[in-house]
Amino acid sequence: MHLTVAITGASGAILGRELLRALEADERVARVHFVASENSLRVLAEELGVSGRTDLLKKLFGAYPKKIVQHADADIGASIASGSHPSDGMIILPCSMGTLAAIALGLANSLIARAADVTLKERRPLILCVRETPFNRIHLRNMSLAAEAGATIFPCIPAFYNHPAGSEEMARQFAYRVLAHVGLPQPDAYIWKADE
Repeated sequence: MHLTVAITGASGAILGRELLRALEADERVARVHFVASENSLRVLAEELGVSGRTDLLKKLFGAYPKKIVQHADADIGASIASGSHPSDGMIILPCSMGTLAAIALGLANSLIARAADVTLKERRPLILCVRETPFNRIHLRNMSLAAEAGATIFPCIPAFYNHPAGSEEMARQFAYRVLAHVGLPQPDAYIWKADE
């Protein structure tokens, strides 16, 4: 699979990091195009202690990943901005309300918003892992607009029934749920089993 992943300026950077780690390790994934918004850099620094755009992937992984390539959000001419570029979908985790609004209104004013717009017009899966609480009416309307255009609204709501040992395990299991939704179920994912 070839996927696009974006991290935007909402709390929950650990979720995006765990998603990228799972994709890097998954043999079914050939290439991941990664974009970090300008606002996400501040969140990454505050939540994960990862600062600056330079060597961002190396800082997130501890070494350079083999199949993830990073693009600048300002690079509107990147390959993922074109519908002719082969892609199996896009995941934005976490997705800020500002990014959601740009996508819902079709602004295409950044590489993230343009790549999402292309994903929708080509009828490919677009997963928006929105992160805000509480939602106001503008947020809800924008979620409805994006969903009507074909996006899946996948709020950053972790599960607790698997008794996660900590925030990293909680983030990993959430990332696994997102990946299962795009056809990449993970072997270590917790699956609820009803009492027999």
